[in-house]
Amino acid sequence: MTHGKNGLTYADAGVDIDAGNALVERIKPAAKRTQRPGTMSGLGGFGALFDLKGAGYSDPILVAATDGVGTKLRIAIDTGEVDGVGIDLVAMCVNDLVCQGAEPLFFLDYFATGKLELDVAARIIEGIAEGCAQSGCALIGGETAEMPGMYPAGDFDLAGFAVGAMERGSDLPSGVVAGDVLLGLASNGVHSNGYSLVRKIVELSGLGWHDDAPFAFAPLGRALLTPTRLYVKPALAAVRAGGVHALAHITGGGLTENLPRVLPDDLGADIDLDAWELPPVFKWLAETAAISEKELLKTFNSGIGMILSVAADRADDLKALLEAEGETVYTIGTVTQGAGMRYRGSLL
Repeated sequence: MTHGKNGLTYADAGVDIDAGNALVERIKPAAKRTQRPGTMSGLGGFGALFDLKGAGYSDPILVAATDGVGTKLRIAIDTGEVDGVGIDLVAMCVNDLVCQGAEPLFFLDYFATGKLELDVAARIIEGIAEGCAQSGCALIGGETAEMPGMYPAGDFDLAGFAVGAMERGSDLPSGVVAGDVLLGLASNGVHSNGYSLVRKIVELSGLGWHDDAPFAFAPLGRALLTPTRLYVKPALAAVRAGGVHALAHITGGGLTENLPRVLPDDLGADIDLDAWELPPVFKWLAETAAISEKELLKTFNSGIGMILSVAADRADDLKALLEAEGETVYTIGTVTQGAGMRYRGSLL
């Protein structure tokens, strides 16, 4: 018999293994709902398996993306409305993958918190599963880290990892030329970028998260938590129809920084700002903080969440296809000779 042991357990140190196991069991049905051809194993293993041949690929190139949700999480934590941030997490990864021409295949998440609250964690991960289901992407694994002393009570952080594939030789951007038509797909709102500025503007306005939003029929916090739009299925449908030369996901850096990333060095873009109306949330942000149009276009998506550069003779057909897929599509400009973004018209 040993003596002098204090009898401390891992739970006494703040880590509840049983709660973690209970979370895995609770989210298994949500993960199972995301299964697709190629999925080989469920949650709970030391690693996750995926069969590329089973997914229908003969000579695949893998594409990987990782991202988070940023300080939008602060609003979710402060309001307790955490159900949509999982969709944001997925969208920030898979919307990037399709810009390379890849089909998202599987997703893994990392959820870290000081003390695991089963219901909150399950709602977050069920949101991740919903984002995966909407993207045709299997949720095949993840990590839940309970780290007492690292996060204040109620706080958490999220990261996501998506892997997609395409057949060799089909990667994008490819074939962008001067004269290509630029089709803009409408955003759902602020998406998941610029929230450090958003939170600063809300503070400046004097409003609280539960006050009525000046731009929507909802509490301010809930309106600002509208999940990022998932463009995967419509974008892939357009790519497979032919004529798409490039896609740009409009995230941090706005239109100004993101569209040039998919254009050859000697090409630029002419953007007609009168082609779409600035959504009410951006009007309110701009008016409240006297944000200039230049800053708006460089910080936020300003109402355009994805841009496709398409062959001029395919533009009308692709616009109709995207609209049939449920997108609101604007013809916002053209690719031009000479580097640089040139704007005409006005958003404000």
